[in-house]
Amino acid sequence: MAEVLVYVDHVDGAVRKPTLELLTLARRVGEPVAVALGPGAEATAATLAEHGATRVLTADAAEFADYLVVPKVDALQAAYESVSPAAVLVPSSAEGKEIAARLAVRIGSGIITDAIDIEAGDEGPVATQSVFAAAFTTKSRVSKGTPVITVKPNSAPVEAAPAAGAVEALAVSFSDKATGTKVVSRTPRESTGRPELTEAAIVVSGGRGVNGAENFALIEGLADSLGAAVGASRAAVDAGWYPHTSQVGQTGKSVSPQLYVATGISGAIQHRAGMQTSKTIVAINKDPEAPIFDLVDYGVVGDLFEVVPQLTDEIKSRKG
Repeated sequence: MAEVLVYVDHVDGAVRKPTLELLTLARRVGEPVAVALGPGAEATAATLAEHGATRVLTADAAEFADYLVVPKVDALQAAYESVSPAAVLVPSSAEGKEIAARLAVRIGSGIITDAIDIEAGDEGPVATQSVFAAAFTTKSRVSKGTPVITVKPNSAPVEAAPAAGAVEALAVSFSDKATGTKVVSRTPRESTGRPELTEAAIVVSGGRGVNGAENFALIEGLADSLGAAVGASRAAVDAGWYPHTSQVGQTGKSVSPQLYVATGISGAIQHRAGMQTSKTIVAINKDPEAPIFDLVDYGVVGDLFEVVPQLTDEIKSRKG
């Protein structure tokens, strides 16, 4: 069976969930070969093997931490040339999409971004995408070269499938451009204790109807009762009520959780483009004509300042 390269997103050896989802998808079209780079790369092997990686190619060098993107592209290209895979799968993060695009240019291949599913096809892997603000679903394949595909988080289940996971050192020769953009400082992001927005299984978002930064405590309370991430509409972040890093929408982050709860959000196309692929959508809005209700699985017409506290209390009571 052909091999499929999977680029590993990890933090000091802790593998992030989107990579485990990629391994599930990779097994549909071939044998997964993981590529783990940077500090802690070898420590990823046990987790990757548990989820189907037959081999784990690892490399560590100062360049991966000190410079942006290009050293990782150099390494992924080295893995590609070593393995000759049937496809290359990369998580659809901002960095992941840049790595994938640069690799596709280098190897002369087509690229598909933000896939939500992958299946085997007679002429190569077939990717499913949700396009035009999730109004349409398309299936496509790369017609030239080895497919390079980025996949949105929460697009596939995480499934255990124990494999060998043999660790192999990857020889990497860095290009002249690898040191072009140097990281000169880092500021740790303040932890909220909540899941990462783009990876969360549940997201609770607030919009214009929250009516002030101080009222986002209601949204956070509901999110915490569900173990959810907190999002916000563009109107809310533009008003300064919540950080721009939490914006969900066409000009913010795209999310695809199992459950999306929209509170005080009208449902403008800009916001819908970032959350419409959510599996189950619930909206709370006092305007029965709000466009968001055309999209939802469950809608509550009511004042969020009355509904949200009751909902939060009910969830807490049922959890005991």
